[in-house]
Amino acid sequence: MTSIDSDKYGPWAVIAGGSEGVGAVFADELAMAGLNLVLIARKEDALEATAEQARRYGTEVRTLVQDLLASDAVANIATATADLEVGLLIFNAGANTYGNEFVFGDMERFRSVMTLNIDRQLDLVQMFGRPMAERGHGGIILLGSVTGFVGSGHQSIYSAAKAFSRVFAEGLWWELRDYGVDVVELILGVTRTPAMARAGLNFDAPGLLVSEPADVAREGLAHIGDGPVWVIDAEKEGALSRSQFPRDQRVLAEAQAVAAMMGR
Repeated sequence: MTSIDSDKYGPWAVIAGGSEGVGAVFADELAMAGLNLVLIARKEDALEATAEQARRYGTEVRTLVQDLLASDAVANIATATADLEVGLLIFNAGANTYGNEFVFGDMERFRSVMTLNIDRQLDLVQMFGRPMAERGHGGIILLGSVTGFVGSGHQSIYSAAKAFSRVFAEGLWWELRDYGVDVVELILGVTRTPAMARAGLNFDAPGLLVSEPADVAREGLAHIGDGPVWVIDAEKEGALSRSQFPRDQRVLAEAQAVAAMMGR
């Protein structure tokens, strides 16, 4: 069980992408710590299963079945949480919903990747971050990726969105620190989640480093106060390598790694 200050980060936590994988572990850990939860996700069955597990600890759990790409998503979330004091926001909803060579791709589908990973993140951070700043306490965890440290073919938009998130978190951390609100971008790599399995990732590719959702979520909660960016221990070397120069070598190396991971 992760130790979490319920006075600072409670009484309610909102988890966008809280139905499975890392999000489900976040829910379980926070419920054990005594926080009430609002879980948001598209898949109703998985969402309700995670909620029922959290309720076993005696915590109150609300669920909202919501596609964050929907035009009414932000309004629906605002309505569902209007009567709550939210002390912790975890944005775990970012995903690469469309991969293609950019110049030959579908622009609207590329825009959906940006809407999910950038626009909705900004919407929810402002929605819940402003009241936190006004109260003088709270926390925000944004889920990032090592792919945000290097451009990657067939997912150039997703990688760029993750780079945006990391730099945004750094500025947000500086802005909110004097208000008593912690901000951290939690950087992870390949994680054994249902979403990555559905994407066809080969977890058994030689040399591939795979993290477990429980380890990722617990490390993130343990380091919520260590922003603006926390790279999970298993990926620190990878993040550093992806940040080096010359950039052409880094991009080519990433392309080879992604090809192996996808079994190409």
